[in-house]
Amino acid sequence: MTTATLERHPATTELAEAAPARSIDLEFSSALEVHAGLEEAVAELIEVASKDASCGILVTRLHPGRYTVALDESVPFGETYEAIAA
Repeated sequence: MTTATLERHPATTELAEAAPARSIDLEFSSALEVHAGLEEAVAELIEVASKDASCGILVTRLHPGRYTVALDESVPFGETYEAIAA
């Protein structure tokens, strides 16, 4: 039996309740959960991005099982880019 854990940590700690998160850190203990977890995080940030229409979304793989999904001004509005941290 495999157990998956999804942890969400908004990158902005100040005014976290007043302002929507611009970045979501994700950590998965099972490869089976990665796709659904990333899709959910991207969908959440699409809602935030659509309010000001100034940036797109960057999904960065930090290491196996750990990702950051963030609004990024270098990504055109309406697009989602993927990156792998060096």
